[in-house]
Amino acid sequence: MSLFDTAAILVSLAALFSYLNYRFLNIPTTIGIMLISLVLSLGLLILNALGLEELELQAERLVRGVDFYDTLMEGMLSFLLFAGALHINLEDLRKQKYVITLLATFGVLASTFLVGSLAWLIFNALGVDLPFIYCLLFGALISPTDPIAVLGVLRSAGVVKSLESKIAGESLFNDGIGVVVFMIVLGLASGQHTTGPGGIAMLLLQEAGGGALFGLLSGLAVFYLLRSIDNYTVEILLTLALVMGGYALATELHLSGPIAMVVAGLVIGNHGRWMAMSETTIAHLDSFWELVDEILNAVLFVLIGLEVLLLNFQVEYMLAAIAIIPAVLLARLISVGAPVTLLRRFRQFSPGVIPILTWGGLRGGISVALALSIPAGAEREVILAMTYAVVVFSILVQGMTIESVVNGYARRSPDSHLS
Repeated sequence: MSLFDTAAILVSLAALFSYLNYRFLNIPTTIGIMLISLVLSLGLLILNALGLEELELQAERLVRGVDFYDTLMEGMLSFLLFAGALHINLEDLRKQKYVITLLATFGVLASTFLVGSLAWLIFNALGVDLPFIYCLLFGALISPTDPIAVLGVLRSAGVVKSLESKIAGESLFNDGIGVVVFMIVLGLASGQHTTGPGGIAMLLLQEAGGGALFGLLSGLAVFYLLRSIDNYTVEILLTLALVMGGYALATELHLSGPIAMVVAGLVIGNHGRWMAMSETTIAHLDSFWELVDEILNAVLFVLIGLEVLLLNFQVEYMLAAIAIIPAVLLARLISVGAPVTLLRRFRQFSPGVIPILTWGGLRGGISVALALSIPAGAEREVILAMTYAVVVFSILVQGMTIESVVNGYARRSPDSHLS
């Protein structure tokens, strides 16, 4: 099957599922698309079990023909992160800088070790032989919240601005940190990294700090180009070049492409928007990137739903997957609660901020992509099963109920200010 044929099928499915969701389910688009895609996949598996194998085989062939890791991490992710950061107000982000910094650094690292340790205990109890380093690898890929999933849900959840800035800012930055941590742990697991803690810390600083600096410089370079012209087609093309060329160059320089795109998006979405663009350009730029965001999100969540066709349904793996969901939530609660509790000495937080941040920390396609990037073997199969279980629970259950959680705390303290 050619690349065009594969893309045509996925876009067609995304369009059909979007229509069905809008017409009959009327739930957030990304959640609805994934739910319908998941139901389709389970239906094909049932037909396969009944002896009607052809449809399931064709669908599996389609899914195997798409390299999920390359498609997301080397293709979609740069566009999605830039589009998400483009609409984040930098001043709102500055007000939450200490919370976001702690959650995106300490939170990710603490959650990695907590999830890894809990997973190791669960595996031992179930008799699944998974080395501790691979448990940490699972902790690294599942700990960062997914900005793609989070931002999609926040649009319809009615979260107050200050709390939305915390959740969105954390998800945009801890995504890049999480990918770097994952690559370091994967290198240790495969024997590619043999350096000590100092070398690992320098590598983390190079990837994350270098990515942020590269994103700032590339964003400012395009900002000055935008300020010198007034033609929305050329200006949109410049932002497109920033995303595609910037991400490719950052990766080539061994810098964090995701962090670079977040920083570049913040520069263009704030300084660029107010100091370098006309009202006409702003309207066209926003429409273009919102459309790119919606289309890629739709295709991505179709793929997430179809990936269930590739899972290994061993009983031990399924039991581990079910047991790991509360373990991940517990690790999230601790890794969020500790920084917020520390910062309560210096600032006020309204009731419910910790449970809302915990429940609003959705996992999505990035975790699945990282799991699929692990070299083939028994370790990959069990990690993929657990990752998929957490992602499905996160998007369907947490994503569908986060609005109720937010509204519940708002009703308890209607006059409180979430800071």
